[in-house]
Amino acid sequence: MAATTTRRSAARDRLLETASKIFYTQGIHSVPVDDVIVAAEVSRATFYRHFPGKEDLVRAYLEAEHDRIRGLVAAATEQKPEPSKMLEILVLGIGEEICAPGFRGCPFINAAAEYPDPEHPVRRVVREHRTWFRDSIAEIVGATGHPDPAAAARELTFLRDGAMVGGYLEDADEVRESLAHAARAVLSAGVPQLES
Repeated sequence: MAATTTRRSAARDRLLETASKIFYTQGIHSVPVDDVIVAAEVSRATFYRHFPGKEDLVRAYLEAEHDRIRGLVAAATEQKPEPSKMLEILVLGIGEEICAPGFRGCPFINAAAEYPDPEHPVRRVVREHRTWFRDSIAEIVGATGHPDPAAAARELTFLRDGAMVGGYLEDADEVRESLAHAARAVLSAGVPQLES
């Protein structure tokens, strides 16, 4: 029994890993389930045992990406840096992602573009991720003493979104530098200035 469970988990993991690569590089709607099945080297029955339909696989892909990002944030916070340093680490991490080979934008923004109905289950996964991201940023910004952490977190999230799109369309190094500069401006706007 344990061997079957392991085999099924390995097949599910292979399906998810394969779909993640294909969806990220080729888009979601443009990829038929059969392409994922062939690339993952599983049978149709195995696919449907793990995912009742393509949209279940899409949600699992986005949930796995969410878990990956949460893990990166958790790893950075385990070092217990000062809040301002933590924000710098996050902005630098986003900049590194933008400059990585094969960067094709944000998987969540890409998925939202393919699923225009805001009530679609895929869009709910996107919304949940964005809410978590914004709330996490607001918590860190609040720890810096910023007077309006919610507003700063919204602005930083919008900057991140723009950088994710710009990093795919423009010179990634310039986008990374612009993101860092703009993030510093957002954060310093809430810091009381010393009077001369």
